[in-house]
Amino acid sequence: MPNGKNEIVLILHDIRSVENVGSIFRTADAAGVSKIYLAGYTPAPLDRFGRKRRDMAKVSLGAEETVLWEQSADIFSLIKHLKEEGYAVVAVEQDARAVSCGKISQQEKIVFVFGNEVGGLPQDVLKQCNIVAEIPMFGKKESLNVAIAAGIMLFLYKDRELRNSSSS
Repeated sequence: MPNGKNEIVLILHDIRSVENVGSIFRTADAAGVSKIYLAGYTPAPLDRFGRKRRDMAKVSLGAEETVLWEQSADIFSLIKHLKEEGYAVVAVEQDARAVSCGKISQQEKIVFVFGNEVGGLPQDVLKQCNIVAEIPMFGKKESLNVAIAAGIMLFLYKDRELRNSSSS
């Protein structure tokens, strides 16, 4: 498992922006994420002809070459498969049943699921996740950019992992 005892995987579902995806790849590399699954219409590092996307590479600074990734047409089958592999699946979304992101307990294997920049994650996807977590908002805006939210979640989780391992 890269850079720590816990394995972290991401699912990016229906994210429109190539720049957001590239930024998440770069942050995922820094946080030691094992793999990124690109679900729905989320853009991949390679175009439909198998050529490297320069627009994504510019933002990711090559992280698309250091973090494993895979496209998945069916997010429901993907979540089911990851659960069968022993992953706890955490949707990062504002929802009535969401808990504060600071309350996510350490897991040996965890998946963070991020959704569309405007609509977020659909209810049918949220229902498949073990936990829904949100980042508390203290200002007037109701949400964060998806790449920023991914960075906050990953480093909050990694910080807790490091604190727990140093106190053991």
